[in-house]
Amino acid sequence: MKFLAVDLGASSGRTIVAELSKESITLTETHRFKNSMKDINGEKHWDVHALLEEIKIGIAASGEVEGIGIDTWGVDFGLLDADGNLLDLPFAYRDSRHEKAMPEVYAKVSKERLYEITGMQEMTLNSIFQIYAEKMFRPELLAKADRLLFIPELLAYFLTGNKEHEYSACSTSGLLDAKTRDWSDELLETLDLPKHIFGKVNMPGTKSGEYNGTAVYLPAMHDTGSAVASVPVVDDCEWAYLSSGTWSLIGAELTEPILGDAAVKANFTNEGGIDGTIRFLKNVNGLWLIQECQRIWEEQGTNLSFAEIAKAAEESSYRETFDPAGTQYLAPDNMPAEIKADLESQGKPLPDSYGDMARCCYESLAAAYKRELNVLQTVTGKTFERLYVVGGGAQATLLNQLTANALGIEVYAGPIEATAIGNVCVQAMANGLFKDIQELRQAIANSFEIVIYQPE
Repeated sequence: MKFLAVDLGASSGRTIVAELSKESITLTETHRFKNSMKDINGEKHWDVHALLEEIKIGIAASGEVEGIGIDTWGVDFGLLDADGNLLDLPFAYRDSRHEKAMPEVYAKVSKERLYEITGMQEMTLNSIFQIYAEKMFRPELLAKADRLLFIPELLAYFLTGNKEHEYSACSTSGLLDAKTRDWSDELLETLDLPKHIFGKVNMPGTKSGEYNGTAVYLPAMHDTGSAVASVPVVDDCEWAYLSSGTWSLIGAELTEPILGDAAVKANFTNEGGIDGTIRFLKNVNGLWLIQECQRIWEEQGTNLSFAEIAKAAEESSYRETFDPAGTQYLAPDNMPAEIKADLESQGKPLPDSYGDMARCCYESLAAAYKRELNVLQTVTGKTFERLYVVGGGAQATLLNQLTANALGIEVYAGPIEATAIGNVCVQAMANGLFKDIQELRQAIANSFEIVIYQPE
């Protein structure tokens, strides 16, 4: 069976065809394109029309497949009018407008009650604050809205003409009841948000329609949901995962949300996964730190590949760290300058080479993973024997070894194309190829290289 994954990230997108059997999976990339936030009148937006054209090119280049599934980042959304027209380009999560809505929301519903309902990690980029910002700054546009769709749902709508919600994408909104897996009437009423723009929430694997005669499925449309589906665990052990890329998402797969005081204090989030599972996780900064350092160095005239940066970091003797959760690292003008200012404020010696700066980033991420895994163990009551690293960060050899050292447990790294793999596997499961997630994960373990790092 062949299925197509449309896998979109904040900086790039790909279309990948997967050929699957019960025992094995092979991937072929058919199209790759760039993506970036567009600065329009000082605001950060996504050009979803340009993304759609790239997606159509990728579909055309992919030949005959049994299904198409789209996954992207979470939280961002578009608003459609009654005729199905997009009212404006969607805002991007790194835009600063959302921050102004947070205190207004908390004036109507307490942080504690919000977490008790949604189980969402407090982040200014959560959809609840973005939607309330529309109410504050563009009430006339919100009044015209007939349906809200999250980015992957919106792109699927452009293909099929059907306005469908999907559980994992909706679960990043901060408006979904974590227990019922449906929209919270209490929050919509308390915040005076229009209920009619929120539709039925479908589980991953639902067919949403067709594009040129090919079925379009709703996989786990939030990219982390698809990535976690691909974790290649096949034996009976206590395991945690780290979806490692621009963001680091460290967590555990649960059957029910955790909504108590310990989870509130830990600021973990309860997001939706396949088969109605809960991804209990923490969003931590990730390789964005390195990506932004690379960008600044390039602007300053030094072009370094990620491999060259990693090699320089391995050779560095620098060991100081900073907390990558600082808000100054969300959208900095100059990442190396921000890091140096942070270190200087702590009285620490400053990195004086590219390798030192990169090593500082890697060491800081490993320390953050250790801190969050300890919290995860406390809140869940589990003792984890193994960490699975999936996504692009599975290639980050130095970071994975530092993580194993910091955590004191084995780190299993791979698959690299975790999101696309999870995407196509959910489509295949919807078509009966896999009877359950165990069969799905066994096929993944059979098909892709997994590198094991022992703590040193």
